[in-house]
Amino acid sequence: MSFLAGVQLEKHDKTKVDASEALEGKVIALYFSAHWCPPCRAFTPILKDFYGEVEDDLEIIFVSLDRSESELKAYMAEAHGDWYHIPFGSDTIKELSQKYGVSGIPALIVVKADGTEITKDGRADVQGGKAPSAVIKKWRS
Repeated sequence: MSFLAGVQLEKHDKTKVDASEALEGKVIALYFSAHWCPPCRAFTPILKDFYGEVEDDLEIIFVSLDRSESELKAYMAEAHGDWYHIPFGSDTIKELSQKYGVSGIPALIVVKADGTEITKDGRADVQGGKAPSAVIKKWRS
């Protein structure tokens, strides 16, 4: 897990874990989103349901583009699944946004453990009507 080596991920309950430990053996989806974004607020519950069906195989990392930590926390409490986020204000947020060319949100970018991009269009895959297990299989192939 080289591309997030040393990065501490956090859950809403303040549990912290090193990224390499949390992501081992999983498909990784970077979810760029924000509380203030209406399309994000529409997609997040869909992603939460999707995650609930495949959480043994998938780890979502919320990369918040919220304007404050309180917005991030409120958004996680009201709409998110039990997934990790990069702590508010971390330089890693900007680094990931630049690395993957995020120009609009919501964006769900699926990557391998080494950070190699599988797809920038994870959102379309999640909303495409296929069973979540079939989507995970596609991402793994």
